Amino acid sequence: MEFKEVIRSRYSCKKFSDRQVEDEKLKSILEAGRLAPTAKNQQEQHVYVVRSQEGLAKIDKLTPCRYGAPTVLVVAYDSNSVFTYPGGKRDSGAEDASIVATHMILAAADEGIDSCWINFFDPQQLAEKLGLPENEEIVMIMDLGYAAEGAGPLKNHDCRKNLSETVSYV
Repeated sequence: MEFKEVIRSRYSCKKFSDRQVEDEKLKSILEAGRLAPTAKNQQEQHVYVVRSQEGLAKIDKLTPCRYGAPTVLVVAYDSNSVFTYPGGKRDSGAEDASIVATHMILAAADEGIDSCWINFFDPQQLAEKLGLPENEEIVMIMDLGYAAEGAGPLKNHDCRKNLSETVSYV
């Protein structure tokens, strides 16, 4: 699919079918995340693929936002491997993991796979439930799958502010 069409048509799917994402497509999505740029090429991201009924049930206990997706990616980063920016107040962890996640969301759309970025959960609780190392911080979870019949973008999906309202030249 043409990139401009990918970014124009992609939406947050909130109703998934039970059709599983094919392994080859999942690998392509994960590869897009692996290729994402990170600060100083630290590559501190870690992506957990959750497909088991046990793992999905753990996620369901912490958020109502899986929407029936058969695959969930948990995107985290190693807090011991981040680049600290000048001034010492910020580091690259959440930023780099977000870039990785965005690459995967766009790659999913290109593969015909629907997705939804989820932040409606307690990251610490999920990390504990999944048994993640203490040095890893979860940034988001990503529902992946095929939209169920009748699913589609929200009615206001195509409503966007004018560029002049969101961009300033200084």
